[in-house]
Amino acid sequence: MAFGGEIILRARSWQRLFRFGGVATVAALSPSSYGPAARAIAVRQIYLTAWKVLPGYLAFSALLSVVIIEILRNSELVRSAAEALGRTQVDTALELVLRVLVLELIPLLTALFVALRSGAAIGAEIALMRVNGELEDRHGRGASPLHAELVPRIAAAALSVFSLTSFSVALAMYLAYTSFFGGSNAGLVMYTRIVGHLFDLQILIGLLLKCLLFGLAVALIPLATGLEAERGQLQTIPAAVLAGLMKLFLVIGVIEVLSLMIKYV
Repeated sequence: MAFGGEIILRARSWQRLFRFGGVATVAALSPSSYGPAARAIAVRQIYLTAWKVLPGYLAFSALLSVVIIEILRNSELVRSAAEALGRTQVDTALELVLRVLVLELIPLLTALFVALRSGAAIGAEIALMRVNGELEDRHGRGASPLHAELVPRIAAAALSVFSLTSFSVALAMYLAYTSFFGGSNAGLVMYTRIVGHLFDLQILIGLLLKCLLFGLAVALIPLATGLEAERGQLQTIPAAVLAGLMKLFLVIGVIEVLSLMIKYV
């Protein structure tokens, strides 16, 4: 039996992952993949992954956002940086808050949250189906396991990451405005100017691309690695699930590092 650390180092395992990812992504973009049964699986997965936890996750995001906003708003380092740049402290602190929360922290934490909540569960579910031979049995009956079982979970997990990120970003931006300007419209012009300056077309495309890559990674990697479990070998399930999580955290880290390098180096 291969342990998770052994699976993650196998070049063939990564090759199978990328090959499966390409095929599954194309299938997920095809409307013909979503029959009644597939839609039911996708809706159930979205409910469990995103909708059911939405209030709690938004509460966590709000708490985190308020803490980060207050730290940066009252930071002496931010005050010194604003003086050195010849800008106001509010202007500098607000831009830094939006960069830290909206561009970096919230997308990363959302991807990690969905990975921990659903990544292992999806990987274990697919690995168990693989061990029990359910996927092969479906194929033998003329049904495609890719379209019937895998694609709905991929689409639902990716959509869950994007949805939770969008809601959390909107909440963080609202909290940023109210923290700096209260409930009045006095700071609307300044806030709009800073947001417009910060979120230009290039930054928006980069943010959307990063969220898309996070969603695909969370959706594809645990599921693809779960398929490496061996039929009739229950003891291979933990190794497959662990390898999936290890690969997932590695890929999420690489995506975030590359994003930072492209924007700031």
